[in-house]
Amino acid sequence: MKKRRVFGGGEFLIADIDPEDIFTPEERTQEHQMIYQAALDFVKKEIQPDLDRMEEKDASHIRTLFEMAGELGLNSTDIPEAYGGEGMDKVSTSLVTEAIATATGASFAVAHGAHTGIGTLPIVYFGTEDQKQRYLEKLASGKWIAAYCLTEPNAGSDALNAQTTAVLSEDGTHYLLNGEKIFITNGAWADLFIVYAKVDGEKFTGFIVERTFPGVAHGAEEKKLGIKGSSTTPVVFKDCRVPVENVLFEVGQGHKIAFNVLNIGRYKLGASVVGGCKMALAEAAKYAAMREQFGKKIASFGMIKKKLADMCIRTYMAESMVYRMAAALEDLLNTKTPEERNDAALNARTIEEYAIECSIAKVFGSETLDFCVDELLQIHGGNGYTAEYPAERMYRDARINRIFEGTNEINRLVIAGTLFRRAMKGRLALPDAIQGVREQLKKGPSKTDSGVQASPLALQKRYLASSKQIFLLAAGIAADRLGMQLEKEQEVIELLADMVIMIYAVESGLLRARKILAKKGGAAGDYHAAAVKVYVNDTVAEIVSKAKQVVAFAEEKERLPRLLGAIDHLAGFQPIDTIPLRRFLADKVIKQKRYPF
Repeated sequence: MKKRRVFGGGEFLIADIDPEDIFTPEERTQEHQMIYQAALDFVKKEIQPDLDRMEEKDASHIRTLFEMAGELGLNSTDIPEAYGGEGMDKVSTSLVTEAIATATGASFAVAHGAHTGIGTLPIVYFGTEDQKQRYLEKLASGKWIAAYCLTEPNAGSDALNAQTTAVLSEDGTHYLLNGEKIFITNGAWADLFIVYAKVDGEKFTGFIVERTFPGVAHGAEEKKLGIKGSSTTPVVFKDCRVPVENVLFEVGQGHKIAFNVLNIGRYKLGASVVGGCKMALAEAAKYAAMREQFGKKIASFGMIKKKLADMCIRTYMAESMVYRMAAALEDLLNTKTPEERNDAALNARTIEEYAIECSIAKVFGSETLDFCVDELLQIHGGNGYTAEYPAERMYRDARINRIFEGTNEINRLVIAGTLFRRAMKGRLALPDAIQGVREQLKKGPSKTDSGVQASPLALQKRYLASSKQIFLLAAGIAADRLGMQLEKEQEVIELLADMVIMIYAVESGLLRARKILAKKGGAAGDYHAAAVKVYVNDTVAEIVSKAKQVVAFAEEKERLPRLLGAIDHLAGFQPIDTIPLRRFLADKVIKQKRYPF
């Protein structure tokens, strides 16, 4: 088997990537399947039967579940074996994350995700040997639960504006922490907190804080719209004594921990919401196949089929990008020696490499889940609005995903901002690619490729290439015309980020489908191809529209007609008939009553 190439973050916008260069869900090994099934069995046997008890925040029940998950190795996929963990690859971690979210109640998934992700990974990637020895085995077992304390009343998205302080004691043995953190998942249950504070009011620093340290207290539970079974409280530190041995990484380097651990949290959230999307689709298909109106099952109605098909297609794209991302991160980590993987500074740089893709997975996945649960509720009609059916709970639970791990608005700023910063620093050859598009336009129309229909997805491959060119043209105009002012024009940044997100989704799904067609062909490949054809058809038109909005804002008005025409020329877009393709996919969903891939 050809070894996958390791690409830099954001390089997908300018590189020619082959199907062999990405991992797809169909390439999961037998071991992967066993890991996923073990996590799914745990959800079905231990979580789903007691969802109401979960909503009551029964702490003893929660702790029992965490310890059971620990016995199965579900808490420690990212923890090395040397510290009591499983040391699994990132695909395995994503599979466990997805499986645990495949329940009609997301509360445990949120609690578990906070514990295994942002609560544990700061120690895995940035902890000292002593810290790893003291804490990781306890976290792996589930006997200790972790929480992540970053947000404050006046420091949400602007995390570096934190007011929590840390002052070194006169004898130099400990720090005194003072401040309040809010919206802390696992706040009432956690035994260990990853806390960020400013040493001497200036140096943003991470600390490991045990609940038993003097001066730690949590406030009342928040009354939330959804995920009611998870604990969300303020956590207050009043002259909290933290040993100097519990400083994470280095004093003043907390931002490298906070933001890079959030990058990991974002792609893991992408895996989590894929589980929710699959559950929503399954519930929608089952209900549509059961419910009768006008003497027919509503699954036979065209508009219901369209909803099921669109839920399926978007889930396919989300799943494709998440597992592509997980494998890419694993491939990058595997280029490091064991000694290098224990280097906190190098870990920060390694994780940061895929900041763009992590944010894409978070934004696209969370918005796909919102779409799916909204359609689930709509298919249920009035029943969906009642607590008698799972649609109501799933609808409420899903909404938080667009807020935590950085709001989707912040993540869009991260996507575009990171791209432009890397281009300016020479880390990403974006300027050269932009110039290449400009040179191509100067040469005029190129000869039509008579072989464009040589393979089932050749047209979609061409549309992907043209979408990248359109983005580069729009981004180049925005950068040239707006200069340093661009970062203040958030509407433009949002349009550019949306184009990047859609391009990554198109490419991920397209490469996956091309790989399936090359290996299997036949009916299995036809379903993959149908999903990609519909998504590309719908998305290219959106990319064209967004690019034109960017250019219309940034460019001089007298140049607009030529540039808008250039975008249309680059696109070369002709809509296809997607109704039969959607029906084809919907019938498969209805027959299987689940996500069919």
